[in-house]
Amino acid sequence: MNLYHLFDHSLIGRAGEVALEFAGTSYSFGEIESRSNRLAHALARRGVRQGDRVAVYLPNCVETIDLFLACAKLGAIFVPVNILYRERELSHILNDAEPALFVDANTLPELRPEAAEMPDARPQAFVEGDDPAVIVYTSGTTGTSKGATLTHNNLAANAMNIAAAWGFSSTDRLLLPLPLFHVHGLGNGLHAWLLSGCRLRLLERFDHRTVAQEFSSFRPTVFFGVPAMYVRLLDLDAPIGDGARLFVCGSAPLAAQTLEDFEKRFGQRILERYGMTEALMIASNPYFGERRAGTVGLPMPGVSVEIRDASGNVVPAGEEGELYVRGPNVFPGYWRRPDARAAAFSDGWFRTGDMGVRSPDGYLTLQGRASDLIISGGFNIYPREIEEFLLEQPGVREAAVAGLEDRVRGEVPVAYVVADETFDEAAVEARCRAVFASFKVPRKFVRLDSLPRTALGKVQKRLLPK
Repeated sequence: MNLYHLFDHSLIGRAGEVALEFAGTSYSFGEIESRSNRLAHALARRGVRQGDRVAVYLPNCVETIDLFLACAKLGAIFVPVNILYRERELSHILNDAEPALFVDANTLPELRPEAAEMPDARPQAFVEGDDPAVIVYTSGTTGTSKGATLTHNNLAANAMNIAAAWGFSSTDRLLLPLPLFHVHGLGNGLHAWLLSGCRLRLLERFDHRTVAQEFSSFRPTVFFGVPAMYVRLLDLDAPIGDGARLFVCGSAPLAAQTLEDFEKRFGQRILERYGMTEALMIASNPYFGERRAGTVGLPMPGVSVEIRDASGNVVPAGEEGELYVRGPNVFPGYWRRPDARAAAFSDGWFRTGDMGVRSPDGYLTLQGRASDLIISGGFNIYPREIEEFLLEQPGVREAAVAGLEDRVRGEVPVAYVVADETFDEAAVEARCRAVFASFKVPRKFVRLDSLPRTALGKVQKRLLPK
């Protein structure tokens, strides 16, 4: 079996029922099935074959779902691209993935009429569970981003875990504002919907000015979000908890105070969980049982977690170490990067790069990154990419980028520069905005006489001024 066989319980078994609401239009599961079948035939006519990559650079829309399912049915590999990325970032992904087809706002209108002419029947392709389904480019801490290859089996195991652990059923109503280019929206939200057969209202984006109306008109039973969204929801004067059974938070650490304030305000205790691109869902606070503030809960079914010290030895409860993960959720490796795969695994266990501790009763608490990765509003930012760009700018002699605590986004990037009199802060900021996604642009430029370094020349970011 492969991933879309699981979804047939909804696409075929619930064909006549409303599946999706987007931008004021409703679609049945049967319509989603037919649309993706026709699109699969259109992709095949354009030369897309099993194993080929299809890069998709679109905001949330029905066509993104169509393209994902069409690729799964053809055995092609879906490559979602962050819509906030600019030419520098986009070029790297396209050069690395070498897609047979690139779909964006300019090329999508050409596909729509072509797909409409295609047959409704599902294309015949033999796709195995270990075949790659998706490549998601993830921000590492060194060098350029790497493509994490996720198989049909990885995604299927993750979908079944979520549906079982969080009690999804066809009676649920899922409000999803998360971007589908991220595994949180795609691998969790979209797949929980397709597996359970619930009703989904997909938003193009989270907008704190209109989200209260979405809650009022749709009355969701489940909401998936990131910490920044929950901070914004606390500012609303609306009964958003009415009728809901589950609010899930991930992609970045949730402040314990936000969890407590949300429960006090809306009568709902947020369920915090932990995952990452390479391993999808790793741990979750229980649906029934204690949702412990400040923790990410217990390992998901079938997922093993060990906490090890710098020598690779498992540490006892209460001691900090790096989280190692093993299970059917863990990806097989990075696209065309055997070196990176070798560095990421140790005796069959994936090294997450996250530091944490385990309580005597098994709850996991994350202590931060083993690296200096910045997580802003659920998006990963690796400083080296920005630092290297800053060093290309006139007048900049040294540069370091670090995360600054932010109430809404969790962290925001700040640039520390050693520069001469030719340095023009406004001009450099403008250049950053031209080449980087908005969340990567430094919120401040702090000028220093020198960067704090070790005797070996390594920048000591913990000593940078706050």
